[in-house]
Amino acid sequence: MSRLGISSPDTPEEPLAPWWHTLLVLVPLAAGSIASAYQHGLPNAHVPGIGSRLSGYFTVLVQEWLVVLLIWLALRRRGIPVGALVSGRWQTLGAFFRDLGLAIGFLVVAIPVVGVLAYLLGGNADSSLANITPKTEFELLMWLALAATGGFCEELVFRGYLTRQFGSWTGSRAFAIVLQGVAFGLAHGYYHRIMVVVMIQGWLLGLLAHWRKSLRPGMLAHGLQDFIGGMVAFMQG
Repeated sequence: MSRLGISSPDTPEEPLAPWWHTLLVLVPLAAGSIASAYQHGLPNAHVPGIGSRLSGYFTVLVQEWLVVLLIWLALRRRGIPVGALVSGRWQTLGAFFRDLGLAIGFLVVAIPVVGVLAYLLGGNADSSLANITPKTEFELLMWLALAATGGFCEELVFRGYLTRQFGSWTGSRAFAIVLQGVAFGLAHGYYHRIMVVVMIQGWLLGLLAHWRKSLRPGMLAHGLQDFIGGMVAFMQG
């Protein structure tokens, strides 16, 4: 066990928090997923005084940072910095570009796989996003913030915290990767049947994090994919 409380891949892991804390983390994720599924997309999550898409963006931003706050409080209680769960910061520009290259390579492989699987399931991820992608320059700016939030927060939650929790309870890193992928898919209720594809992408991101022993390449890949998707939709009008 390291001094920070993050164990190496070859040593038994201890949970970062008790079971009730993990339940507390999952509740807002489940609530947001169920609400978005019933509302047929986040734009219907109206916040008084702002437009429908911005309401959806604001709702997601609050939800995801709330979950990260819960995790931060648990880590702080144990004296573990968030950076330890991420696996540190980029020490050099070269390290950043190496992770960026891995992120781009991951997307080159993952995006076609996700597209084919979505097609085989008779769904279209793009159609699920049609109602929430940005239409104005300000919405595009907010989408950038949303993409960065998704890349950081969702990777920290699913590939970091939940993978650690599931691995601690099951004693199996492989089972932990499977479970966090299932949770990742179920957290995206507005995709409906395409949630299965989101689960698979969660497994791929879990494998990337396990291989690199870091969340950084996955954070970059996740944020880039979300931003590119929004940018393409914006350019298409």
